[in-house]
Amino acid sequence: MSLLLAASLLLRALAIPLLGRIAWTDFTTQKIANRDVLLLLCLGLGSLQLVSVQTGSWWDMGLSAIGCVLLFVALFPFWALRKLGAGDVKLMAAMPLLIGGNGLVVFTIFLLVFALATAALVKNPFLLPAGAFRLYVQHMDRKGVVPFGVPISAAAICAILFQIYGGVMLATSSGILQQLG
Repeated sequence: MSLLLAASLLLRALAIPLLGRIAWTDFTTQKIANRDVLLLLCLGLGSLQLVSVQTGSWWDMGLSAIGCVLLFVALFPFWALRKLGAGDVKLMAAMPLLIGGNGLVVFTIFLLVFALATAALVKNPFLLPAGAFRLYVQHMDRKGVVPFGVPISAAAICAILFQIYGGVMLATSSGILQQLG
């Protein structure tokens, strides 16, 4: 495994605990701190920079930047209409830079799965275990809104783990293929 690829995957792996923290604080307080989103942006840009230097192509970084701007512009009206929180919009806009352009399809599939699971739990909270149900009921009584940062963070964590797995498999299998060839 190249050193640049390993460093890129390490930066993405460092984002996993931060995404977990974002999910928890969004669930409990309905707030996503700007510093957390900014830190995700820095980790993502650093990771994309390393990948771009390794491959010699800036296509993934450009595609990610375009995705970031498009998501922010597309989701901003939902914030203006109070259908989505500002933190959710910023977090979602940061995802292309964290995940990278080549991982956006995987992220989108995971986001769809987690958003549907969240919608199912909101419609039928009795599917939750007793302790989680009590926490959910207490939270919904206070806020009455759905924390969308939770499925965004969960999808990002799964997409990052998928990328790490793919990178490790590529690095370990390429040695075997070279020995066979």
